[in-house]
Amino acid sequence: MYAVESLLNNKITKTENPTSMGALFLDAGKISITDAEAIIALQKQKGLRFGEAAKALGLINDEDIQKALSQQFNFPFLVSSDHDFSQELVAAYHPFSPQVEALRAVRGQLMLRWFIDAHKALAIVSPSRGDGRSHVAANLAIVFSQLGERTLLIDADLRQSRQQGLFKIQGAYGLSDILADRADLTAVTRIPAFRDLSVLPAGTLPPNPVELISRGLKTCLKQLQPQFDVILIDTPSAAQGIDAQIITAQCGGALLVARQHQTRLNDLQALKDLLHDSGNPCLGAVLNGF
Repeated sequence: MYAVESLLNNKITKTENPTSMGALFLDAGKISITDAEAIIALQKQKGLRFGEAAKALGLINDEDIQKALSQQFNFPFLVSSDHDFSQELVAAYHPFSPQVEALRAVRGQLMLRWFIDAHKALAIVSPSRGDGRSHVAANLAIVFSQLGERTLLIDADLRQSRQQGLFKIQGAYGLSDILADRADLTAVTRIPAFRDLSVLPAGTLPPNPVELISRGLKTCLKQLQPQFDVILIDTPSAAQGIDAQIITAQCGGALLVARQHQTRLNDLQALKDLLHDSGNPCLGAVLNGF
């Protein structure tokens, strides 16, 4: 469904109501003024909404309508023709799919149980490589930003980072460079295509990831927390070292990720017990079937 357009004098120009669907199509180069007049004529004749009439004339498609709606309602997402980001960002490319609705349910639980009071940071952890931890972290960050939360995604996997590739971020500096005093917080990258989303990539992969994380992450988080409502931290798998444990301790809690038909239940339980024994709560587990 989409909203009925209010058309001044039955005409559309680029200066009238810049958030109207017709104006958005004009600005995007999807239609011309002549096309707009034909759409209006059909709209009046058939009693259609503007988008329906434009689609009936073959001038736009469903993706064009959805993209215009996302701008009107300040709910940015991507269409399949956009190639600025990885297609793994399903929360951006398919925001109304059942998979993304499940992520919104996770978001709701976290808003009620964790991101209240002083809690702002949460580690995303998993037992093994290939569990989908980075995928879940990236898409969960997007759905938080769609809610209007000032969201920061930190790639703290200083062994085999993925977030820079998923968001196709250009530039060399990131978390490791900040922790090594080679860069400052300007390494945080605002992602304009999404509402209120920023990403701090891993940066240069260092020879001493555990030492860097241990001595500097907590200070870095303290500097970043006043600027954000939600900070999600992607971590290396537990099988690769103690990085995830250290990161969880410094942000206070973790969300477990498991891949359906792949992650061993014993490994998941062992990681949960390990974090619990060190005094850091596991808020729950996401079963990743993507």
